[in-house]
Amino acid sequence: MAGPVDPQPVDPQPVDPSLATPAGDAAAHLDRLRRMRLAKDAMDRDWAGPLDLDAVAREAGYSRYHFIRLFRAAYGQTPGQYLSRRRIERAEDLLRTADLSVTEICTLVGFSSLGTFSSSFRRHTGLAPSEYRARHVGRGSALVPGCYALLWHGGFTAFRNSGEAD
Repeated sequence: MAGPVDPQPVDPQPVDPSLATPAGDAAAHLDRLRRMRLAKDAMDRDWAGPLDLDAVAREAGYSRYHFIRLFRAAYGQTPGQYLSRRRIERAEDLLRTADLSVTEICTLVGFSSLGTFSSSFRRHTGLAPSEYRARHVGRGSALVPGCYALLWHGGFTAFRNSGEAD
């Protein structure tokens, strides 16, 4: 006597139909993933600058809204969420290693508002930036002087007055 037939397992997350890959559509699927990766690489390369979502979507060959849907389906988060996480990761590194103020780090990693940076940092790490630094400084090598960190990140131009000559 055969046992009861188990129902088919149900995938808890719906699959974006544009990412579904019937056997004959494998090449198109790989092309979509390649274009998503190129766009993600562009975001990784220019993480400290403002996000021009239209330009990144154009680089991938999609409209802005279709790109957001495909990016979320491929990576589990929107391009803005991904870029924010990358910036926070970089800020964590600078808070542990560089002798820069929280405001300087905020600007270097691409946030234009200290309040937005602090709330995003707390949401990702569970700590305020100053609390994070206090918890992690002294667990390794000495802090890199701020002038070197600014020079390395090209941050001196970010702190110039708008009327200052180049």
